Amino acid sequence: MLWMLKFGLRVMKNKLSSLINPRSVALIGATERSGSVGSGLVENLWSGRHKRKLFWVNPNLKEIKGERTYHSILEITEPIDLAVVAVPAEVVPQVVQEAVSKKVGSIIVISAGFAETDSAGRQRQDEIVNLTRRSGIPLLGPNCLGLLRPPIELNASFAPFNPPSGGIAFISQSGALMNSVIDRSGLENYGFSLLISYGNGADVSLVDLLWLADRDQSTKVIAIYLEGLDEGREFMEAAREISSRKPIIILKAGRTELGQRAASSHTASLAGSDQVYQAAFKQSGVFSASSLEELFDWAKALEWLPRIENGLAILTNGGGMGVLATDQAVDQGLLMPELSEATRNRLQKSDSFAEETIFKNPLDIIGDADTERYRQAIETLLTQSDVHSLVVIQTKQTMTNIQENMEVIAQAAQRWPKKALISVCLPGRLSQMGIKWLEEQRIPNYSDPVRALRAARVLTN
Repeated sequence: MLWMLKFGLRVMKNKLSSLINPRSVALIGATERSGSVGSGLVENLWSGRHKRKLFWVNPNLKEIKGERTYHSILEITEPIDLAVVAVPAEVVPQVVQEAVSKKVGSIIVISAGFAETDSAGRQRQDEIVNLTRRSGIPLLGPNCLGLLRPPIELNASFAPFNPPSGGIAFISQSGALMNSVIDRSGLENYGFSLLISYGNGADVSLVDLLWLADRDQSTKVIAIYLEGLDEGREFMEAAREISSRKPIIILKAGRTELGQRAASSHTASLAGSDQVYQAAFKQSGVFSASSLEELFDWAKALEWLPRIENGLAILTNGGGMGVLATDQAVDQGLLMPELSEATRNRLQKSDSFAEETIFKNPLDIIGDADTERYRQAIETLLTQSDVHSLVVIQTKQTMTNIQENMEVIAQAAQRWPKKALISVCLPGRLSQMGIKWLEEQRIPNYSDPVRALRAARVLTN
């Protein structure tokens, strides 16, 4: 296949390596003007200055951060692995030509004003792509947020801050959406191996980035925000192979005719029938999320928890929450095995349970459940061989010790590493610290049983 040959040649020449692991970065359009894209890029690149050499390019300034500013990238005598371009669209072709003459390793064009706008923008985009392809230099963008690689402190973007490091590679056509995800990541406790906004995808494509994430050892799960594709067959072939090694989750926008028109004007993407996309995802072994919340609920579960066989138990101290969880389990096609005679006998012999407890799946251990009752219920349910996942629900009552219960869940996860434990606890004043602690142990918590059961479903083989 031509696309495989093209990607293979790039890998051999380490071209895409220079994109995600540059030893030197030149920012063209660097500035310290408050509130500008250029100043955001300066600050983010500066945060990783001890990891790589930085060069500022701006013909109107003498220095930035106390360091020399160059009039042109051609004035820099040292080799440049990555050139980041953040100048007005009309100037971009000239700047790209200079970067090509400098023989940089790769280029990111942050600037907007290309194929997503009008015919003049399309012409500018074609011009810069022709320049880079003739020289074999990969170009990310234009019209993108940029690229971040938290494990090596690379932030070649104007994101609001450096997100936590983790195992999720997030690839997005939308830069603004990626910024919102980064902002949310601190609250939701997920971390990233890669974040790549590819905008118009004029040269480096989603397929290229899929292979890049596949090769990245830090990446455990690949999450994608997608508006449209112009290389459907290549994508399906890549996704089918990669998803056998690393889970791929896609949030496809532009499902409706109106949404498709919005996508076209946003990133110059080729939208299409949602039914066609969903069929392609299914054939490729890709998970299709319906919201941003779902995208990262699933990514967190797939990064932290084992893939399991179908067999779910639900434990709750609130009957209503247990009913909600059970309904969702049925909707998701999750099997809820009956408690075995051995499991029931073990539970009944304990003096921790209230007399009115009914020993079945879901197991309601009543609102006055203390930590010891949770411990005995969790350990007994996990002992049953056809229980492969356990959703533990806590509703805050006077006698509920959230922190101690979370410790019991974490201990059980260590004892049964091949089973998936998922917590359901609504974040609040009394539960917030316990939830944070549990997720630091890489056990996901969800605020709603619906979210938890949908996450349990993607773990199920």
